[in-house]
Amino acid sequence: MTSDSKGIAQLTTAMILSGTLGVFVVESGASPFDVVFFRVVFGALALGAYVVARGWLRDHGFTPRTLGLAVLGGVFIVFNWVFLFESYENTSISVATVVYHTQPFYVVLLGAVLFRERLTAAKAGWIALAFAGLILVSGVTPADFTSGGTYLTGVGQALLAALLYGLSTLVTKRITGVRPHLIALVQVVVGIPLLLPFADLGAISGTSAGEWGWLAGLGFIHTGLMYVLMYAAYAKLPLSKIAVLAFVYPAVAMGMDWAVYGHHIGLVQALGVPLIVLASLKVTLARTPASAPAPRTAAHAPAAASPTATRAASGA
Repeated sequence: MTSDSKGIAQLTTAMILSGTLGVFVVESGASPFDVVFFRVVFGALALGAYVVARGWLRDHGFTPRTLGLAVLGGVFIVFNWVFLFESYENTSISVATVVYHTQPFYVVLLGAVLFRERLTAAKAGWIALAFAGLILVSGVTPADFTSGGTYLTGVGQALLAALLYGLSTLVTKRITGVRPHLIALVQVVVGIPLLLPFADLGAISGTSAGEWGWLAGLGFIHTGLMYVLMYAAYAKLPLSKIAVLAFVYPAVAMGMDWAVYGHHIGLVQALGVPLIVLASLKVTLARTPASAPAPRTAAHAPAAASPTATRAASGA
C-alpha cells in the first residue's frame, strides 16, 4: 500500500468513527456536561498513554506562550463539544452536524476581524452561499422566532459550537514546534478541572455498564484512536484530499441518525447541504495553493506542527 493510499484509509476510518459520535453521545444517556467531562477524562488517558509510549513528553517543545495558547484553545474546544452535544438533544444529529460544519467560515471571518487576515470578495461570496445553505438546512421558519422552542435553541447551539471551534482553531494554529498530539492532550486535560464543577457525578453513579461503555468509547475511540489516525493521515495527504474526505464525517453522521433513530432531513433542507459542501471546499482549498505539498505533522517536521493537523484537534 502506498503512503497516499494508507493516508486515505486512515483518514476515511477516522471520519467514519467521527460520524458515529452522535450515537455514542445519545446512547450514553448522560447530560452534555457529563458526556464531555468523561470524554476528556478517558481521552486524556488514551492520548496520554500514546504520547508516553512514543516518548514525546521528554522533548515536548512547549514554551510558556504556546502552552498558554493550548490551554486557551482547550477552553474553547470543551465548551464547543458541550454546545454541540446539547444541539443533538434539541434538533437531531443530522441537523446539528450539518449546521456545525459552518466551522471553516467562522475561521475565515474571525481571522479577518481579529487578526486582519485578508477576506477576498470570492471568499465572502462563498461564505454568503454557505449561509444560504445553512438557512435551508436548519429548517427554521419565521414562526420559530416568534414561538421560540427547543429546535431554534438547538440550531443556535450548533452555531455557537462552530464559533467556539473557530476561535480554538485560530488560537491553536499559532502554536509551532509542538506535536499536535501534545496540543490535543493539553486541551483535554484542561477540560477536566474546567468541567468538574458542572458535572453531575451523583447522577453518574447510577450509570449502567453499557452506558459507561458509550462514555469510555467517546474518550478512547473518538478522542484517542480517531486523533491518532487523523494526524497520521495528515502527514501523507495533500490538503485537497483532506478537505474532500472531511465530508465523510457528516455523511456518516446523517446515515447513522437515520439508521438508528429514524431521523432524516427534509427535501428542502437537503438542498442546502451541497451549498455548504461546495462553499466549504472552495474556502478551505483557497487557503492553501492546490500545488502545495502535503501538510506535515510535527511527527515529520518537529519545528512546526501542521496547521491542518492542529485544526483537527479542535474538531468533533
